Amino acid sequence: MIQNYKSAVKNIQSELKKYMQKSPLQSLVLGVSGGIDSALCAALARPVCEETGTTLHCRSITISTNKSEEIKRAEDIGKTFGHNFTEVNLSETFNDIIPGIAEDFETVDKNEHAYKIRQGNVKARLRMMYLYDLAAKYKGMVLSTDNYTELLLGFWTLHGDVGDYGMIQNLWKTEVYAMSRFLVDNIENKEQAKALDACIDAVPTDGLGITNSDLDQIGASSYEEVDTILIQYLKNQNDNNVLNHKVVKRKLASEFKRNNPYNIPRNKITDEPYF
Repeated sequence: MIQNYKSAVKNIQSELKKYMQKSPLQSLVLGVSGGIDSALCAALARPVCEETGTTLHCRSITISTNKSEEIKRAEDIGKTFGHNFTEVNLSETFNDIIPGIAEDFETVDKNEHAYKIRQGNVKARLRMMYLYDLAAKYKGMVLSTDNYTELLLGFWTLHGDVGDYGMIQNLWKTEVYAMSRFLVDNIENKEQAKALDACIDAVPTDGLGITNSDLDQIGASSYEEVDTILIQYLKNQNDNNVLNHKVVKRKLASEFKRNNPYNIPRNKITDEPYF
């Protein structure tokens, strides 16, 4: 686990700055959800944008199941860290297309958990489409907001929760919280610190209306438990103490997401060389 968050923050921002200076990018696009991951990404990116003269476009993309408190936190993050912010409601768009996408729309139980997951995937992909179109408009790239814990658990939507550049993809969720607390204590702008602090205290949710919290879906009581179990498993994959834990089972069941798309190796198809 990270011990020196001052150094870690500096390193992340330095890497982003070098990347941007080598590219023709004119902007960064960030979807802010009111959750801690996108809030931390906004806090990390804003100083780099100031140094490079790049615009940070923040968007809160809501689709019917987002709660008012989530929307308010997203607005506060977008307005305090972004150079421009807009809330975009895609509920009407979603309602228009979902009957044509779901073949069983007329007959399926809309309260069925599996159907809620399907709907959540469509919502995530709609958000992705909006953000990438915005990036094309402003000659920018979309910032990824996933963390390492969620990557290992498959707690994201294929072709939905994606981005071009991940500042926190290799941070454990507990490190995301700790880094955010470090920034709250060290950000001079009080409004920014207040907005970020509110996201730290919030119940983590994907805003897709599947369950009341992310931890409900994962099957754990805290992210400290989740990260501890995952680290224990990664150190010893034959540890019987964790093999039957819901967290590890979810990790194993979502392996296909981390190997997507799977392509049959050429040597499994033919012995002939490429050329």
